[in-house]
Amino acid sequence: MNEIFQVQGMTCGHCERAVTRAVKQVDPQAEVKIDRPAGRVEVQTSQPRDALAKAIAGEGYTVAT
Repeated sequence: MNEIFQVQGMTCGHCERAVTRAVKQVDPQAEVKIDRPAGRVEVQTSQPRDALAKAIAGEGYTVAT
């Protein structure tokens, strides 16, 4: 399924890598597309949305639900 998150606080390539890494820890097969200026993270995954949001928030970013 395709999940779209609004993520605040991503300011650089390191942030993108941290968010991608967090998602991949929940679902190693996930496809992650990030639009940093828009604060948009799109994830193609089979895992629950809440688990992904929690992983991203665990890296220090604010996830709008």
